Amino acid sequence: MNFLPRLLVLSAAISGLLLTGGCTTTASAIMSATGIATDSSPTWEIIKHIHAKFTEGDPQSCAALNSAQRALTARCLPFQPGSLKVADIRASGFQECTLTIAARDPQFWPVLPELLDKGAQPETCYQPPMVALARSPNPVDFSKASPQTLRSLRFLAEADSRSVNHDVLRLLSSPSARAAGLDDVIAQWSDQGDLAVGQLAFSPLSALHPSALQTPLAARLEAAGHTARSGLGPYQGKLAAGFEEALRTSDYAALEWWFKREPKLVDKVPSTQGQQLPWIPLARVVVPAFMNDERAQTQMVSFLLSHGANPWQSLPYQPTQTVVGFAKTLKSPTVALLEAPKVPAATTMAANGGNSGQAE
Repeated sequence: MNFLPRLLVLSAAISGLLLTGGCTTTASAIMSATGIATDSSPTWEIIKHIHAKFTEGDPQSCAALNSAQRALTARCLPFQPGSLKVADIRASGFQECTLTIAARDPQFWPVLPELLDKGAQPETCYQPPMVALARSPNPVDFSKASPQTLRSLRFLAEADSRSVNHDVLRLLSSPSARAAGLDDVIAQWSDQGDLAVGQLAFSPLSALHPSALQTPLAARLEAAGHTARSGLGPYQGKLAAGFEEALRTSDYAALEWWFKREPKLVDKVPSTQGQQLPWIPLARVVVPAFMNDERAQTQMVSFLLSHGANPWQSLPYQPTQTVVGFAKTLKSPTVALLEAPKVPAATTMAANGGNSGQAE
C-alpha cells in the first residue's frame, strides 16, 4: 500500500473514531475493518495509539472478563448458567468476595446457586454475605427470588455463624422474608441455642422487624427469656433499634407492644450508644428528616400525646428548652398540637426546673 491510499484509510479511521466518541466496540471494529498493513506498519502503530487514547479508561468488554467477573458485572447480564469456572471463583479479581457481591444485589441472585455448587464458601468472605444484604440501602423483595435462590440465601444464613446478627435478624423477620418462609431460620437459631439470653451483642426482640412483634416468633423469644427492657441498651448493628424503627415507620401496633411492656418509653428512650444521652420520642418525631411525611408526623405526635407523652418536658441535651420550644424553633406544623394539652401545674414546673409558666 503506497503512502496516499494509506493516508486516506488512516483519515477515515480517525474520523470514525471521532464520530463514535471513543466507543470501545465500534473503535475496535474500525481497527479491524481498516486492515492496514501489518502490526509493524508505522501507520498501524498510529491507529493503535489513537485507539488507545480514545478508549483510555473505558471498561473492559464482557468477553475480556473472566467468568466470575462477567457473571457479577451488571452490563454483562443476563447470567449464563454453567458459565462459571472454579478457578475464576477462587481468583475472581474482585476486591470483595463473590458471594458477598452476589448476595447483596438481587440482580446477581441467579449466580448464587452456581457459586455455592462450585465451592464458594461464605466463611471466607470478609463481610458475611447475609450481613451485606441486610444492610442494603434498598428494600429487599424476596418474592422475586427463585426457589433455587431462596435455598441459597437460606444456606448462607445457616452455614455462616456470623449471620446471627442484629441486622440479618431484622431482614429475615421482614414481611417479605416471612412470606418466603425465611423467618424459619430465626426459629432454627433459637432451637439451636444461637439466640440464648446473655450470649448475644444485641437483643433479638429489638432486632425483629417491628411488624414481627405480633407474630408467634416474638412470643417464642419472650418465652425463652428475652425482654423488651433488654432491647433498650447498647447493641452491635448498623440498623436502628426496634423501638426507634417502629417510631420512624409509624408502626403503631409495634409501638403499642413496646408501651405495654415499657410505658416510660413514651417520654424517654435510653441511649443505645455509649456516650449519647437519652432521647425523647416527641422531640425526635418533630425533626423533619426523621419522618419525611408531614401527615405521618402529625399523626405520630397525636398518638404519643394520647399515650401520655409530655410536650413540656426539657430536652436531655438542652435543659433550658422544652419539646414545644424545640418544635417552634423548627417551625414544625405540630406546634399547635403540642401546645394543646393542658399539663398539671406541678408537672409543668418540674419540666421547667421549678419555674412557673410554660417555657419555650
